Amino acid sequence: MTTDLIDLRAARTADCDALAGIHSEAWLGAYRGVLHGVDLQKMVSRRGSSWWRGALARGVDIKVLSIANVPAGYATYGPCRLRDTGMDGEIYELYLKPEYQGLGFGRTLFDHVRETLAARNMPGLAIQVLSDNQPARAFYKAVGGRLAAKSWYRIGGRRLELSIYAWPPASS
Repeated sequence: MTTDLIDLRAARTADCDALAGIHSEAWLGAYRGVLHGVDLQKMVSRRGSSWWRGALARGVDIKVLSIANVPAGYATYGPCRLRDTGMDGEIYELYLKPEYQGLGFGRTLFDHVRETLAARNMPGLAIQVLSDNQPARAFYKAVGGRLAAKSWYRIGGRRLELSIYAWPPASS
């Protein structure tokens, strides 16, 4: 028996329905009004349980945050794909169900994934976020990220700005 309220662990196949639900709720909450409704619905519908099973089969690193044995959030992460940032690691996604946001759980998940990447010899970290997602931008600033660059993303014929935040490795 565990007495821990918060559990951080690698995702398992049994989590795929929960991951799809977290993704859907978080995306609808974060991007409603930022993305056109049809585009948002298409993005959400692509990430059903089978997508998550495929991601696990491909070896995607997914960390699940559970609160009282209920999956509440997740992060995907790995080597940095963002050129010219000088960072080794990247958090590709970090999402919580809306009811768990603003309570410190995002910071817990962020810190855990950052430590995981550092243990894999990827101490420098980058994250990209839609610039119109002000709550996410405020979160990344609050956890010490500095705005390092801007980029662009196209969806549904629209060009959306991305903000890239970085956490350089700590100096020795």
